[in-house]
Amino acid sequence: SIWNFLGLSLSKSNPTNSRTNLQMVLEDLKDPEKEDEMSAQTPDEIYDIFTRYKTIAVVGLSAKPDRPSHGVAKFLKSFGYKIIPVTPTYEEVLGEKAYPSLLDVPQDQGVEIVDIFRRPHHVPEIVDQAIQIGAKVVWMQLGIVNNDAAAKARAHGLQVVMNKCMKIEYAARFMK
Repeated sequence: SIWNFLGLSLSKSNPTNSRTNLQMVLEDLKDPEKEDEMSAQTPDEIYDIFTRYKTIAVVGLSAKPDRPSHGVAKFLKSFGYKIIPVTPTYEEVLGEKAYPSLLDVPQDQGVEIVDIFRRPHHVPEIVDQAIQIGAKVVWMQLGIVNNDAAAKARAHGLQVVMNKCMKIEYAARFMK
């Protein structure tokens, strides 16, 4: 199933939390305003993002293998992308040093894509940091939409993708 592909499964140890996350994603997908945003990028623009940029800061990356952020980052890393974990919770994720915020990532790491696994109300601060560090793309994962933050990012010259999963979009273009 698509949920297994994403690395999202209903955990027997915490089924309520997993169902809540799953329900949140499904509800967001039914929102007509968010449906418009899902098609805001053309397939060619997304293809270009994947081929042009190779360094991804994953904001909200979890060390827990059953979390979608972990599965997506692990997948992208396996295809040669440089993953920079951005989370105050861990010192290391997927064998990579973690940083508490985008502003803590050394400039020489060259963050190009900021992949966001945080709730929409956290997105404006993350976009501000992405602008400050000179990122090229802000990517809000499946279920995450913040139109005001997206407009600000675009106004500063960043490409924006909302409500799409990097793993699904990569697979759709390069694993046919």
